[in-house]
Amino acid sequence: MSETFVDLGFVTAPSGVLVLGMVTWIDEWRELGEPLSVRAGAAAKAGGGHFQEWECEAVAVPAAAGRPLAVRATTAPSAFDEEPTIATLEVELGLPWPAGGDRPVLLGDLPVDRGGMVVGDAVGLDAWTGPEDEPVDGLADLSFWGRYEDEAHARFGGERIPQPGGVNGPYGWLDLPVGEAAARETEISTWRGGLPGRGVATMVEPHTDYFRFRRVGLHHPLHVGAIEVGGCQVLGIDWCQGDHAVRHHGGRDWGQAFPVTLEADGAGGTVLRWTIPPYDEDEGAEEA
Repeated sequence: MSETFVDLGFVTAPSGVLVLGMVTWIDEWRELGEPLSVRAGAAAKAGGGHFQEWECEAVAVPAAAGRPLAVRATTAPSAFDEEPTIATLEVELGLPWPAGGDRPVLLGDLPVDRGGMVVGDAVGLDAWTGPEDEPVDGLADLSFWGRYEDEAHARFGGERIPQPGGVNGPYGWLDLPVGEAAARETEISTWRGGLPGRGVATMVEPHTDYFRFRRVGLHHPLHVGAIEVGGCQVLGIDWCQGDHAVRHHGGRDWGQAFPVTLEADGAGGTVLRWTIPPYDEDEGAEEA
């Protein structure tokens, strides 16, 4: 039976090197010595491969530099709630499949990162901003919730922040200047004495790349969001936390790493493919 793919969008790779990596650790590469682009460039020069240091893992491959590269996926029911989740991720590389080759080329394997995955240009991703970095646009989102959220809303204002499935999210504001978001948070958090248990919690989320892709993909059925990083379009793929806890918790240490290959696309081209096999309930029960 043929696979049915859904389009997720496209990425650009002007450096000629494409990376599939774990979102949580993208900004950590530069803290570990050589930047991501140097490591990825070496892997791509060898035809593609997996590289790892500490918790940071990624795969890099050569890719066409002068055109958008389509990204698509097949889906399978989540082990958590049976909602669709990615089973196969495939990225068009814009390069010909080598003559005479007929078998997939195994590059290595990757675990599913709890924070999500990212596909993008190696040099562009050197500029990726993680949760502890400064916002790329000077803005932040502020939300508040809790026992006295309605009273806080009546006093301070704000709107319901949209959530997937039409569920009412917390009250708050989107796209505030960082200083204003911090000042409003202080005002709300010190209301009613500012003591623990007073019934209102607050959160400021600066617009780092880590936050931006998750916000853009909030209403996508597969939690996919396209953003610009380092002058390149990248795709971030968030992951349902319930599905991750049931299926992928433990990652590589528990044998939860999945093959990444180069394969022919059936039309003379080459694709990068990451394949997550169907969930085995018996295997999951044994691991538990």
